[in-house]
Amino acid sequence: MRGNKKPEWASGGQEKGFASIIRPGLGQEVPSHVKQESGRFIKKNESDTDIAKLREGLMNGERAMLARAITLVESNAPRHFGQAQSLLQSILNNTGKSVRIGISGVPGAGKSTFIEAFGTFLCSLGFKVAVLAIDPSSSLGGGSILGDKTRMEELSKNPLAFIRPSPSEGTLGGVHRKTRETMLLCEAAGFDVIIIETVGVGQSEAIVRGMVDFFMLLVLTGAGDELQGMKKGILELADAIVVNKADGNNKLLAMKTKQEYNQILHFLQPATNGWSSRAHTCSAITGEGIDMIWNTIQKFRTMTNETGALQLRRRLQQKEWMHSLIEEQLQKMFYRNSNVKLLLPDLENKVMSGTETVSNAVSAVFEVFFESVRKDI
Repeated sequence: MRGNKKPEWASGGQEKGFASIIRPGLGQEVPSHVKQESGRFIKKNESDTDIAKLREGLMNGERAMLARAITLVESNAPRHFGQAQSLLQSILNNTGKSVRIGISGVPGAGKSTFIEAFGTFLCSLGFKVAVLAIDPSSSLGGGSILGDKTRMEELSKNPLAFIRPSPSEGTLGGVHRKTRETMLLCEAAGFDVIIIETVGVGQSEAIVRGMVDFFMLLVLTGAGDELQGMKKGILELADAIVVNKADGNNKLLAMKTKQEYNQILHFLQPATNGWSSRAHTCSAITGEGIDMIWNTIQKFRTMTNETGALQLRRRLQQKEWMHSLIEEQLQKMFYRNSNVKLLLPDLENKVMSGTETVSNAVSAVFEVFFESVRKDI
């Protein structure tokens, strides 16, 4: 090497279009003349999100903008909360026109297969369909598979459909904590039907009932045994029960199961005033019965619109949503309190060792919390 002239690669190769760039070592700084263009190691400043541009793309039905908007709303970063709320506030007048359908069911009932067949049928009628599929998060690692797009391969290819899998993140009710807000974004993007596929059936599934117009429960054949594991409460929440897999040798058994559920529904309190919940059969494989289920939902919408039951349900849902967010904010405020953080580990150890009762520990930590709140006031 002649003299002290550095080879081109040593300067980062920026003028020559090299992909590599200089990274500072210990005690070193990157020269000011070297422009850092690669985003591989530099996190993008997301605080500059253009809400107006995001809203415009959303209102134009751009899928990329819808996906970005959902990511913004689902973000746990405190800096994104204000941006997400500004976006939601700006689209409120363009929401509320979609048919909101919640679908739950016992494991193995074929929820994803049914939704793909049902969604494809709706798309064939010219409707835009958004599927918000919630996958269970691991109680240990917190991760989720998020494989609904794979399970609904045909529907995911349909230009009139949009599938968004989200993790439950431990939220009760088989939904994501931001499912309601995501639903509003889909409505603003022009989707006619919003389908929420929940994690599964359980006592906490009532949360889904609190965010949709029509709640559908998918069940398996052989109601006699399955009903022993079903809770009466979940049956009372359903506007319709669908016995899936009514095809082949299973068809006769599906019809029998339908009759058994109808007998039970006859003695239960209806989920919606003025509406009689009924059981139906269908086959997601052959498509038989899918159109009848859509006809049932349309009749439900017509009836509830005429009686005002739908408008009342949505107003009450907004009220319930507000109270659930109040509870969420109070919980965050409590656990983020510096005095609570300081005292809680010691109380936990005392409770686990048996030297302190749980009630006394709770009282002590709340006393510290309230004291800090009084000082702030």
